[in-house]
Amino acid sequence: MVIRTPTKICSDPSGAARGRTEFLARNSWLGILGSDFLGSLGREREALAAVIDRELPTSEAADLLDLVRDLVQRELAPRADKAEASGIFPREVFAQLGELGLLSLPYPERYGGGGQPAVVYLQVLEELARGWATVALGISVHVLACSGVAEFGTAEQQDRFLSEMLDGSTLGAYCLSEAHAGSDAGAMRTLAVRDGDEYVISGDKAWITHGPVADFYLLAARTGDDRSHGISTFLLPHGRPGLTAGTPERKMGFRGSVTSQVHLDRVRIGADRRIGYEGQGFRIALSALDAGRLGISACAVGLAQAALDAAAAYAAVRIAFRRSIDEFQGVSFLLADAATQIAAARQLYLYAARRKDAGKPFSTEAAMAKLIATDMAMKVTTDMVQVLGAAGYVEDHPVERYMREAKVLQIVEGTNQIQRMVIARSLKQAPRRLA
Repeated sequence: MVIRTPTKICSDPSGAARGRTEFLARNSWLGILGSDFLGSLGREREALAAVIDRELPTSEAADLLDLVRDLVQRELAPRADKAEASGIFPREVFAQLGELGLLSLPYPERYGGGGQPAVVYLQVLEELARGWATVALGISVHVLACSGVAEFGTAEQQDRFLSEMLDGSTLGAYCLSEAHAGSDAGAMRTLAVRDGDEYVISGDKAWITHGPVADFYLLAARTGDDRSHGISTFLLPHGRPGLTAGTPERKMGFRGSVTSQVHLDRVRIGADRRIGYEGQGFRIALSALDAGRLGISACAVGLAQAALDAAAAYAAVRIAFRRSIDEFQGVSFLLADAATQIAAARQLYLYAARRKDAGKPFSTEAAMAKLIATDMAMKVTTDMVQVLGAAGYVEDHPVERYMREAKVLQIVEGTNQIQRMVIARSLKQAPRRLA
């Protein structure tokens, strides 16, 4: 990826390239891409297995998705297999994406964000997941870690912290879960004790994405005895004495995404870094998870689309009984079902996103989207391994990795059993018309 100053953008005779150049010039939050990148737009389109016909609110959003798609094709997808096999966290990739403004798309421009609606941000995530799910997941987690300050911070906290959190140079982690308090977040034991103008925090967090590499942590800790109203939220910078990360977990999938415990041994933090009022932490966590579930939904759809792309391409050239195997119903129906399920899941997460953008309640719809999209991704990736047969079971083809990665999406940001609980509880509340 080549990053240039605005004076380095070259002209291009095609209207499409001129439009993209103008888009970049107008939107400093996205950064400036080099002439070699811009000149290649459109020429590698044929290398993509499928270009999704997307519904986007503006022509600028369409330009953004075009840029992301080409970025994925040129820079991310070719590196994914080797990087995931090595298990090395691609920090330099996040730094490059940060320079392009892709780590802060849904946040206000006044703080350095992209000012993009959820329907655009989530489709960017989907395209990224299609090429390298670790990167899309990492961006989703970072965006979630910024949400506490953006949504519940005071004006002073937003002015003080958000610009650095959103400028692309830092990476966040979200610390809610503990070994004994995953789905039951109210059982957390990490304790924050007030000591004058500070809090002293002690405890252990588990399953923390970016644990060893984060620059800041949005952390929930107990400040009172009440299960839900006794939890508060804090913004902790990396390097604070007593704050350490454990050994990275050895995971089934997403091996390029580093996950660990985070240990807090009498970590002192100023009361000015408490986000929201004392006891508001559970509400902040639930709000963050609603948005985070949409991010996971988009990642799941992108991952499933990648699996379908790979399987469809393989089935078109694999010959059996003197015909390509996609001519057999047993294979073509698997591909058709996958395409249908992916399209349905995409529309559900976009429906929830439109509600969010309109300021309507979307918690139930986010749970529905996360449930449907991640269950779909698990089924589709498994079926696409079946399309490849024995070839799908070996690392020569990426579908086995997609299947391993899909599994955890049914677990993170609330297991799918928790999503069903959220949905079932909503049915007992006063009915509201779906619109």
